[in-house]
Amino acid sequence: MSGEFDLIRQYFTRKTPAVSVGVGDDCAVFNVPAGTQLATSTDLLLEGRHFFSDVSPYALGHKALAVNLSDLAAMGAKPAGCLLGIGLPELDNKWLEAFSAGFYDLANKHACPLIGGDTTRSEQGIVISVTVFGSVTPPLLTRSSAKENDDIWVSGNLGAADVALSLLMRLNRGQVLDKAETALLEKTRSCLETPIPRVELGMSLHNLAHAVIDISDGLLQDLGHILKASAKGAVLYASQLPVNPFIAGLDQEAVLKAVLGGGDVYELCFTAPPAVRDRILQKGSELGIPVSRVGSITAETGLKVLNEDLIEIHNLPYGFDHFR
Repeated sequence: MSGEFDLIRQYFTRKTPAVSVGVGDDCAVFNVPAGTQLATSTDLLLEGRHFFSDVSPYALGHKALAVNLSDLAAMGAKPAGCLLGIGLPELDNKWLEAFSAGFYDLANKHACPLIGGDTTRSEQGIVISVTVFGSVTPPLLTRSSAKENDDIWVSGNLGAADVALSLLMRLNRGQVLDKAETALLEKTRSCLETPIPRVELGMSLHNLAHAVIDISDGLLQDLGHILKASAKGAVLYASQLPVNPFIAGLDQEAVLKAVLGGGDVYELCFTAPPAVRDRILQKGSELGIPVSRVGSITAETGLKVLNEDLIEIHNLPYGFDHFR
């Protein structure tokens, strides 16, 4: 391989019959179905900030797209295409082959073709930027749409990605994990590095849910965005939170911290009227995705978490913030 354009042709050019103009021209051109609107989102991943240097390139290719597809899921949007920008310190054919395979495997699964992007040389580590496009039909599933007395739901389970991140950070600082911690990292690392975007669930929530958000920065923080935008409050019940079984045996304080404050799970948190509880459970069953009712929306602003005795839990964890 002699340079940038060979790199693009070999690893990031595939036939996309549904796209009028794709990779290889100045702009991509594609259609969205009549009566729909275009939804778009972008995320930036930096080596050392969003992923460790020893991450599997296949997993990194998967996650680079997954975090963006999760945003489409939160809007109930159907994927239409994506752009990839990538900066690399050097050309590494083996790394590029694995990275592109992880990216394309997830793109093909969700019919989200790569339609363009950019490559460049990076002076400091790997830099990845992905932009996704999707089609969505009104009414939109926005953060500002939560209603008083709505149920609060969470898909999947929580906490494992945060535990894996904590263990990897310790390793990165030169600490040695004991046998139990090493085994726990082996079980939870895939939860951090290859999250599953809930695209099908997001699309199925149209006309069922009111407000939806994906849990990228922690349940409390991301639910807080819904509450702020909707000018509402919420009560969560700790006993109803879906804890990842890999971490269930840890100290309960550590579990609660990971479940409430841990990000990188990319599950959906959504609100919906009590009248559609059975339909939501049915949708989850049909898709093979667990859904848990964890609380309710209140007219009074503020967010409370109650323990099994319905006593408020204080000193709640913060979610992730790049500049905190």
